[in-house]
Amino acid sequence: QVQLVESGGGSVQAGGSLRLSCAASGYRWCMGWFRQAPGKEREGIATIATGNSRTYYADSVKGRFTISQDNAKNMLYLQMNSLNPEDGGIYYCAAGRDPGSDGLCAYSYWGQGTQVTVSS
Repeated sequence: QVQLVESGGGSVQAGGSLRLSCAASGYRWCMGWFRQAPGKEREGIATIATGNSRTYYADSVKGRFTISQDNAKNMLYLQMNSLNPEDGGIYYCAAGRDPGSDGLCAYSYWGQGTQVTVSS
C-alpha cells in the first residue's frame, strides 16, 4: 500500500513561486503531480520515475515547474515558478507501481490534495 501526503500549497501573486512536497510510503515505480481547477478536468503535469529520475512535463508547465525526488527521505517535490492565475487549483501527488501502457506511470495511489491559489 502506498500512502501520500501533500503539503506546501498556499496563496501567491502572479509571477511568484511555490514548492509543493509529498511524503510517500510504500513501494512505487513512478510518482507525479496532477492538478484540478474548478470546472476543469484533472490534468497530469509532471511525472518522475523513482529509479532513474526520468521526467515528463505537460506543455502547460514545461520550463516553469520542476519535479524532483529525494528517495532517501521518501519525498517528492514540485517547484513551481512564474505562476499565473491559470495554475491555481488543487494539486495532487500520485504514485504508481509500474509504467503502464504509455510508458510513463500507471497511477494507482493519490494524496488528498493541496490548494494553490494564484492572484493576478
